[in-house]
Amino acid sequence: MINAHRKITVLVTGESEHPTKINLQSGKFKMIIDEPKMMGGTDEGPSPIQVLLMSLAGCLNVTGQEIARQKGLNLNGMKIKIEGVMNPCTFIGCSFEGRAGFQNIVVNVEADMPGVSDEEKANWLEETERRCPVTDNIKADTNVKVLVR
Repeated sequence: MINAHRKITVLVTGESEHPTKINLQSGKFKMIIDEPKMMGGTDEGPSPIQVLLMSLAGCLNVTGQEIARQKGLNLNGMKIKIEGVMNPCTFIGCSFEGRAGFQNIVVNVEADMPGVSDEEKANWLEETERRCPVTDNIKADTNVKVLVR
């Protein structure tokens, strides 16, 4: 059993190879994050905002599966579709009126849960959203410090 007061540190390191492309590593896993060619990138990996939404989908999947297991609910699988809407003007510098990030994110979850009532499914989804660390970080005011050396 995991201690409720335990802290886990996640370390990600990266080195830029191109103004839009960075090679990243976390643990034994490597990944390239880039921008599409229309944004001046090399299109060799997903963009940072795509990775954010991919992380949300991955976390909702893991969290939903674990909650179903804990509650004894039959969950055969999930299909997740996420659409994020943002105005890129703050990022690219054409305006500084709005936020740089997503103004709206809509997540559609199709859960294959035979024998589970609509009410149980709604409660499962509500708890999944509440307990998902990535959802929490997107919704909450997380203390982020960006330092330069």
